[in-house]
Amino acid sequence: MDTSGEDTLRYMILRPENGGIRDLLRFLVSADRASAAKFVETSDEDAVAAEFLGSGGDDDGDGGDVPPDHRWVIFVSIVIRKVIALFGKPLEWSGYLFEFFLNLLSENGNLLGLLYNLLFGKVVMPQRGSETFISAIGHLDERINLYKSNSLVEGASGLQVEIGNRTVMDLYYQRDRSTQVFILCDKPKDANLILISFRGTEPFDANDWSTDFDYSWYEIPKLGKVHMGFLEALGLGNRANTSTFQNLLQVKDAKFTSLNEVDTTTEPSESNAESEGLANDGEKTVIPEMVEMTAYFVVKSKLKSLLNEHKTAKFIVTGHSLGGALAILFPTVLVLHEERELMQRLAGVYTYGQPRVGNWQLRRFMEAHLEYPVPKYFRVVYCNDLVPRLPYDNRTFLYKHFGECLYYNSLYTEQKVDEEPNRNYFGMWYLIPEYLNAVWELIRSLIMGYTHGPEYKEGWLSVLLRVVGLAVPGISAHSPTNYVNSIRLGRNSAIRMSSL
Repeated sequence: MDTSGEDTLRYMILRPENGGIRDLLRFLVSADRASAAKFVETSDEDAVAAEFLGSGGDDDGDGGDVPPDHRWVIFVSIVIRKVIALFGKPLEWSGYLFEFFLNLLSENGNLLGLLYNLLFGKVVMPQRGSETFISAIGHLDERINLYKSNSLVEGASGLQVEIGNRTVMDLYYQRDRSTQVFILCDKPKDANLILISFRGTEPFDANDWSTDFDYSWYEIPKLGKVHMGFLEALGLGNRANTSTFQNLLQVKDAKFTSLNEVDTTTEPSESNAESEGLANDGEKTVIPEMVEMTAYFVVKSKLKSLLNEHKTAKFIVTGHSLGGALAILFPTVLVLHEERELMQRLAGVYTYGQPRVGNWQLRRFMEAHLEYPVPKYFRVVYCNDLVPRLPYDNRTFLYKHFGECLYYNSLYTEQKVDEEPNRNYFGMWYLIPEYLNAVWELIRSLIMGYTHGPEYKEGWLSVLLRVVGLAVPGISAHSPTNYVNSIRLGRNSAIRMSSL
């Protein structure tokens, strides 16, 4: 990368709202440059032609020498996001009603219990936001309390975790406050472990689904290209004003003493003195309201407070799906902001069904910080799960996974691999095995309660998702149930906590 342009914003944004179906078809069939420019906004005027039309692309619509499958990926992404935008509100409303119905059944003893209570006027009405109200994801796997004992779990490095006592809080972020974070301490006093868990894709949240299928990126100098949607979910910028990414990501050694106080004594580099968010006297500033509302800064502030309170505690970051992407980006930005003291107390990052978050440069950067002296980043992938195979890993998009991949097949056998099989999912060689495996997973869901005990019995909602998987195997494979079972039943799953 040209260091002389280090402060130049480099990004690519896919904007499905800027063109119609005719423009989209012209882009797919003929690689029309004008149509491409409607959907693809970049910091480089020639980037659309160079990356999607080929070096020989020009205004007459010549497609150059780039294979059409690159345009096909963009086409599919834009179509899916257009559909999501179209059905966003109906999806939200149907989800609201569906979750209400699920909780109405569960709080009244399922269907027969509900009918009985209706006859005798004893129907229990669920209250959204109450302790007993469970999300649709929670109903997929009803094993909410996996451990109830107060026993200690000790890892190889001597870190002890007390499971019984928990301190919990929820945090929310600006974009409709849809990014949720769960923070847990194993003990109220003198805790040994602090757990930070980012919530994954919610099935009825259009923003979450749109982020999963977005291919937009922002390039952070010295770090690499990072998925723009995931940065936005952490509150580290907004594509409506791309300079916000630079303002928030390039702040180094800023001291956030509280949610509303920012230490502006750090002297900025001369090259950033003209950036938005810098005071006239050259001091670095971050708008306090922006800090208060963004997930990254709120979580970092709370984490610092907890680590100061619990002097010997270490912390783990985890998440499933979209939450897994945020879980690995959180320590990535900590490294970028030179939070050395925090990183020294990081025990590990564990993600489940996580999509790719950046390119090969990000991979090399983070491997240097998370692989030595011992690996701290473990990426768990179940079988044919679609999400870890997105966004595409090819010469156009260059998204790369990193960290140790722990791959589980449908028999819950674990393998350590560099990359999950069928890395871009749509390989023809894997098509028939994917559908055969979906049939097996449906059968398995019906017999698990008999073969492995009642705690592994899958409810009707989980079985219904398996039926959907007969059409799209990668969707049902993404269910959290698969990951809980993989960790609990995997032959070598016990060693995963040994690095703590």
